[in-house]
Amino acid sequence: MKRIVLTGAAGRLGSYLREPLSKMADSFVSSDLADDIGRLYEKETYRRADLANYDEIHALLDGADMVVHFGAIGDEAPFETILGPNIVGAYNIWEAAFRNGVRRVVYASSIHAVGMHPKNDFIGTDAPHRPDTYYGLAKCFAEDLASLYWDKRGVEAVCMRILSCAQVTNARAVGSWLSYDDLIHLVQCAITTPVTGFSIVYGVSNNDRAPVDNAKASFLGYRPKDNAEQFAEEIFAAEPPMDPADPGHMCHGGPFAAVELGHSGVATMNIVDDKRKV
Repeated sequence: MKRIVLTGAAGRLGSYLREPLSKMADSFVSSDLADDIGRLYEKETYRRADLANYDEIHALLDGADMVVHFGAIGDEAPFETILGPNIVGAYNIWEAAFRNGVRRVVYASSIHAVGMHPKNDFIGTDAPHRPDTYYGLAKCFAEDLASLYWDKRGVEAVCMRILSCAQVTNARAVGSWLSYDDLIHLVQCAITTPVTGFSIVYGVSNNDRAPVDNAKASFLGYRPKDNAEQFAEEIFAAEPPMDPADPGHMCHGGPFAAVELGHSGVATMNIVDDKRKV
């Protein structure tokens, strides 16, 4: 592969993807809104680009074989805030990919695209959209955009509905955890699978209590190894019983299913900032 582009490279998940992706192509371009991201890996270059600016994104994807699109506001926010980077930005990525002849977009979608489904529904990759927030709504838009650009313009896409890729600090994460090693494995599978068309896969580790079904995405070869059950006893002992009347406990979207539209869901989640340092 000649060139891979990663958006959202300055983010926490992007920090874990940079090194492995830099080894998968002749050149690797990281991008975000930060002025720089510090020391670069071998074959890595950094380019600042605004997702909401089409001209900048078109130039960013020039010569790329694939784009791994992790750039976005990663939390619920007012619609006007989500609109530019998450919705217009998604359009700019796919349109620029098409015009530049990029073969595939590997997209960081989210469980929040289907977050209002009850957690006791073991949903598959064909579950209908049921967003829990404006953030989730933007993920639905991008997934439908990906489907459209495959059907009408032949741009492949793998939409990875990530559940919770962070340290296990709450009861929900015992089922929804995606380890960093499994995240890397998932992205690598999404890149190296010979043919994907338009595909959806859940980003979740091999948890005993995983609430989603990846059977229809098995052709990607994603076989996660980590299991959050190792944290279950300690986490359940420390947390109060779950409330069956609370959508934050009963829906796939967790806290995002319970917050008011436009209000942060991340603020309630005690996420540990363990961004990887180069």
